[in-house]
Amino acid sequence: MSFNMYMPTPILFGLDKLDELADTPRLPAGDRAMIVTTNGGSMMRCGYYQRVQSLLGSRQVASILCDQISPNPESDEVEAAAAVARAKGVQFVVGLGGGSALDAAKAIALLAANEGAAMWDYMSAGSGKGLTPEHPALPMVAIPTTAGTGSEADPWFVVTKSGSREKIGWGCDATFPALSIVDPKLMLSVPPGITAITGMDAFFHAAESYLTINRQPASDLLALETVSLIAGQLPILVDEPENLELRTVLAWASTSAGICEALAGCTGLHSLAHAVGALHPEAPHGAALIALSRAWFLIMAEAEPERMGDLAMAMDQAAEDPAGCCDPADFHPLFTSMLEDCGLGALGLADLGVQEDEIEELAENALWTMPALLDATPVELDKEDLMAILAASMHPDEMERL
Repeated sequence: MSFNMYMPTPILFGLDKLDELADTPRLPAGDRAMIVTTNGGSMMRCGYYQRVQSLLGSRQVASILCDQISPNPESDEVEAAAAVARAKGVQFVVGLGGGSALDAAKAIALLAANEGAAMWDYMSAGSGKGLTPEHPALPMVAIPTTAGTGSEADPWFVVTKSGSREKIGWGCDATFPALSIVDPKLMLSVPPGITAITGMDAFFHAAESYLTINRQPASDLLALETVSLIAGQLPILVDEPENLELRTVLAWASTSAGICEALAGCTGLHSLAHAVGALHPEAPHGAALIALSRAWFLIMAEAEPERMGDLAMAMDQAAEDPAGCCDPADFHPLFTSMLEDCGLGALGLADLGVQEDEIEELAENALWTMPALLDATPVELDKEDLMAILAASMHPDEMERL
């Protein structure tokens, strides 16, 4: 019962909340903004960028667009965007899109306020210099269009060092969003497959925050609710992607899981997933987590049996006919069934392009680039342990290799 709690982000949540961008007093001060999206063009096609630009314009805020961010943001991209933001006198940054756009917006806001700094000056692992920023980040507004990362409710962002195999998360008090607007209507355009993968990302954020040694009472409460909501509603939403009520439930689950991340953080499962993303940037982050998760949770069932039993109970309570599960052994079949119901039951690392001869490098990468999350894991895992998890995750039917 010793913890720190800091949650400074105002969150406007609900249907049509984006319209409040026109008059909310919580908008950061300034008349020049940068809107950050990824390079896929979906924010333009859906008209979301035009709406945000128009709403800002109604408040006499001129905006410029940064739409050159990769699905896995790279350091060169955020550094170049930050230089443009400084040159144009941008006073706040708006992240519009999925987790990659929001992550990049946080990184751009940080670097724009610290002229001469490079992204890896601040990274505390890998080849990073571990420096402390001289100035706080510019204010950042988060407008998520997917339900998964929870980046609207936490200070964290993940960036890959250009030209390398380092993908690292970073954040500080100054990189919490100054304002977040979560409008589930913006998520109606997300296809079922991406809905499933991003929804599972939120599941892992909640479950890992419940297992980490940094857990605390507030994150525990939110984590169990989030796990229950996703277990009960995500498989239905995948089949009913236009169900606005379910979109709202999953939007809250994502935001709730983001709060869990802010309060408690994740575990080494994310260390491994970021290593996969570093070697295979085309692999969606949520997909890497899914591929690794079954082997990971087998290890966690031994390390934290009581808490894994709690997670099983939370999942079981979401069922139409709950069986009163509370044994850690109950978690795995419930979890596997949920993955199958979401169309993700067969996903393994091999499906993401991972090769057997990369397993050792992946384990070393996780230990080098994201050791803090491994340190927060409730069981000590060395290189050989991580290699065993990776090997078992190549194909879903090889769990016995643990």
